[in-house]
Order: sequence, then C-alpha cells, then structure tokens
Amino acid sequence: MTLTAIGFEGSANKIGIGIVRDGKVLSNPRHTYITPPGEGFRPNHTAKHHQSVILDLLDKALKEANISSLADIDVFCFTKGPGMGAPLIVVATVVRTLAQLYNKPIVGVNHCIGHIEMGRLVTQANNPVVLYVSGGNTQVIAYSEHRYRIFGETIDIAVGNCLDRFARLIKLSNDPSPGYNIEQLAKKGVNYIPLPYTVKGMDVSFSGILSHIKSLTTGSKQTRRKDNQLKSNQYTNEDLCFSLQETIFSMLVEITERALAHVGSKQVLIVGGVGCNVRLQEMMGVMCRERQATVCATDERYCIDNGAMIAQAGYEMFQADKDRKGMSLDDTSCSQRYRTDAVYVNWRED
Repeated sequence: MTLTAIGFEGSANKIGIGIVRDGKVLSNPRHTYITPPGEGFRPNHTAKHHQSVILDLLDKALKEANISSLADIDVFCFTKGPGMGAPLIVVATVVRTLAQLYNKPIVGVNHCIGHIEMGRLVTQANNPVVLYVSGGNTQVIAYSEHRYRIFGETIDIAVGNCLDRFARLIKLSNDPSPGYNIEQLAKKGVNYIPLPYTVKGMDVSFSGILSHIKSLTTGSKQTRRKDNQLKSNQYTNEDLCFSLQETIFSMLVEITERALAHVGSKQVLIVGGVGCNVRLQEMMGVMCRERQATVCATDERYCIDNGAMIAQAGYEMFQADKDRKGMSLDDTSCSQRYRTDAVYVNWRED
C-alpha cells in the first residue's frame, strides 16, 4: 500500500510545500521572503509573506506532483518547531484547516529531524554523525537508543545567524541568501585575518567572532592601526568573508571530528542551509579522509529549508504509528524551542 505525505515548512523566511510518496519526492516548490540589503527579516513581516503565497504554492506543489486533489493525500505534515513563532503559526493554521476539511491525519515534525531524515533519504547515509548548521541552529548529533542525541551545540547564536548578521554589517544582498553571497566573496579573499576561535569542549560560540569582526568593519582608521596585524588599508570585505568562513568552519569541523571519534562512525551528514557551502564540505572532507570516513551532503534543493523534508519525516513518523491516527488537534501547537533530542524516534531500529 502506497502512502503519500504532504509537508509544509515555514519556520523562517522560506516557505515550502513538498509531496513525498514512499521515499520518492514528487514535488518540492518553495518561496523565499527577501529583505533589502542590511536588513533582517522580522517575524510579523515574514508571517504576512507566508500568508500571501501559501495557497499558490500549494497549488503549484499539487500540479508538479500530478495530484488533482488534497483528498488523494494520506497525511498532512507541518513544522511544529523550532522556529519563529508567527510564521510557524501561519503554516500550522493552514494545515489544521485543510486536514479537517479533508478529514486527514496530522503529524507535527521537528524541523531538525526533518533535515536529518531528508539527508538520510537523499544520501543513503546509514548511521552518520550529523552536523546541523542553519540560521537558527548549530548542533552535532548522533543517533542512539531511539533519540537523536546532541553531542555539542552553539552556546549563543547559530552559525547561520552569525553569517547573516555579518552580511548585514557589510550591506551584502539577501538575494538569494546572505550566506551564499559571503561564500562567493570569500573565494576572492587573499589575506587571512585572525579572529576569535571559541570551542568549549563540544560546544562553540560565535558571538565573540561577530563582535570582533564588527569592530573591524565599523572602527575608525586610528582604531584599526592599533592592531599590529590589521592596518587600515590591508584588508577587504573579501578578506573578511574568507577569514570568517575559515575560522567558523574550522570550529565546526573540530567538534564534528570529536563526535565522530567518540561514536566510531564512518560517515558525516551535513544538513541545514549552511550545509550548502562548498568550502564547509571541502574542509569536512579533508578531516573525513584522514579518518577513512566519508562526507554525505546535499545541494540547495534539500539542504535549504523545504517542504519535502517535513513530508519525509512525517511519513516516517506516520508509518511507525500503529494506529495511523496522527496527532490530536490539541497536540498540533507550535513550539519555538522544540529540542531535537525531545523526539522519540520510533521509526529507527538500534
């Protein structure tokens, strides 16, 4: 018996709707809310964006999947959290309404686990150490005893948030994303500028890096000349992008290597929007080759937030549910702080 799941993702500035049938992605359109250079995206404005495009996006997803009606969908899945409150609520409200109209079960999905299950599906990774890097989250994860255990994480801001805020400092475009534009500039960087390197056991910190680099971009020429390594005319935005990437990615590779050694895995799966970065994949690849391990990564179709990942995780959860009833409406509330290790993973065997 085939099972078709539709997934709605809208935890941040991207809204996506994906349809999956027994491990095959039938459609996966998304739309991004893009703000002017130097500006971030506010929850209320992002929620209005999602409201304005969600029905057209749903129509597009159904057409691409060659499905004529929502009545042909078996289970409705949505991002329960973590994420920005207002956008999460907009998407959850639409899903609740549609599921009741068509009398279909609902499954709320943890955003991070959506990334992991999509990554496992696309790369066929068996039991990898997972590096989850996005705008709102930075975690090193490994599966054990029906939980995705967090081995290390950021103690302040996420790596993607660090990149986004740096991009705003130097007025980079948000189209297609700040991180992508930093990556392109970094390829032209020549001079490495020493930045704070903060690894605390298995955890990392990015706020100090951001504060230091902010002083370099906004300080006066006299302030810059006080630094023996940085004269006022010796570095460019390209150098800053290059140095920032090299520093923060080195930190991420270090804690991932430590987790890899601890669990004895031979695979690293990189998920989340920052996981698209080719330089991060290259640096992780160097470490993995030294340990006779492999890197499993996806492209922007599945690395960046998308509806198919929510559909796939929801599909796995629903398949493992013996009653096939999904969640009650009371349980479909959203949570901005929905921990990865709070989910009981009953669809995987130890």
